[in-house]
Amino acid sequence: MIDLYYWTTPNGHKITIFLEEVGLPYNIIPVNIGAGDQFKPEFLAISPNNRIPAIVDNEPTGGGEAISIFESGAILLYLAEKTGKLISSNLRERVEVLQWLFWQMGGLGPMAGQNHHFSQYAPEKIEYAINRYVNETARLYAVLNKRLADREFVAGDYSIADIAIYPWIVPYERQGQNLDNFPNLKRWFETIQARPAVIRAYEKAEAFKNQALDIEQSRNVLFNQSANTVKA
Repeated sequence: MIDLYYWTTPNGHKITIFLEEVGLPYNIIPVNIGAGDQFKPEFLAISPNNRIPAIVDNEPTGGGEAISIFESGAILLYLAEKTGKLISSNLRERVEVLQWLFWQMGGLGPMAGQNHHFSQYAPEKIEYAINRYVNETARLYAVLNKRLADREFVAGDYSIADIAIYPWIVPYERQGQNLDNFPNLKRWFETIQARPAVIRAYEKAEAFKNQALDIEQSRNVLFNQSANTVKA
């Protein structure tokens, strides 16, 4: 059984999508990041960066003590290797998957996250910052669109790379993007959107929507952290 420490963010959705795809039993432990649950000692013990998602694998391969993992990319890779699914054992195919997994982790996620922050959360609307991140998000969409011109999925077969990227495209309207401008990406997006496991994963999120706080309530918790927060 996998214990999944989860909230309804793109990074949280990555893990529920994977687990639904492979049919691995899991237990959701909600971490309401708007209310500050990510700072509780029991969560920090497994996710010292106070970010979701995190997992505890109570039945690791080979037995022994439970293993805890934080960082969504690391979790996807761990689970793919544990199950032997959604990543190839072929060296070249595996490298393709890993490149695009890290592209999402180092590029699309952080840039789209800053896009969300300055356009949705920042108390002051700074035109330069909004334009900077909306334009960079568009550039990354174009990179993905070009990649998908001659293939169904980003690394050949459906993989953890697609699972990592998809939830960060879901809020494309909030990111100031129009999928009609990226036809290959749009085709890929709609294909994944229709997968039964993806539908089930997003249905799981519905149970927690009534616990979400509004922007004003959550802003201080989410965006006023510093080194002192960690030291405390």
